Amino acid sequence: MQESELYVYHIVTRKKMNLGQIISFDKDTKNTLYQFFFEKEQMNSKGEDFIQILHGHYTNDGLKMDKENADVAIRYMGQTIRAIREVIVEMVRLQEFPEYPSRLSCLYAAKSYEDALIWKDLFVSYHRKVLQIVKIRVIGNSFEGDGNLLPKEDGIPFSRKIEQAREYWKGNINNEFPELLINGTMEVVEIIDEFST
Repeated sequence: MQESELYVYHIVTRKKMNLGQIISFDKDTKNTLYQFFFEKEQMNSKGEDFIQILHGHYTNDGLKMDKENADVAIRYMGQTIRAIREVIVEMVRLQEFPEYPSRLSCLYAAKSYEDALIWKDLFVSYHRKVLQIVKIRVIGNSFEGDGNLLPKEDGIPFSRKIEQAREYWKGNINNEFPELLINGTMEVVEIIDEFST
């Protein structure tokens, strides 16, 4: 895949960006999606992870957990099912679509300001703080997918999740929830919106 220049819109959620700021993503750069799903630990106040909690609270009468441990279990399961989804999606990309940016090593963007507003509304609905919408000039590679085609967060067999991942990597056809994965060298060329923190 040949690198190209394009202009995209990015929702900033963690740390405000500055005009002229340069961002680089290559195959070894990990994004916040990677950090959240693959590096974050879920533990109770005693420093026990979900597996330790499970083994420590299972008796002949079944599993008995207090609210703190149940909350750790729910957070762990949510994080794990999403991590499994991303591993499956990455496995299919590496095997069948290696020319596309990895979801774990890219910046997420939108092709249009209108698409960026869709993502802003979604983030706000999940109580994620949106700081800015910025316009970025990209020299690199991109892939436009439909987030609705990603493997679902459910208990279906992995073989079906692999098929869902293949559909995702075929590209944005229905345009239900467009997401743009970009890598390469990027420059913030315009701060379009600033939101109060």
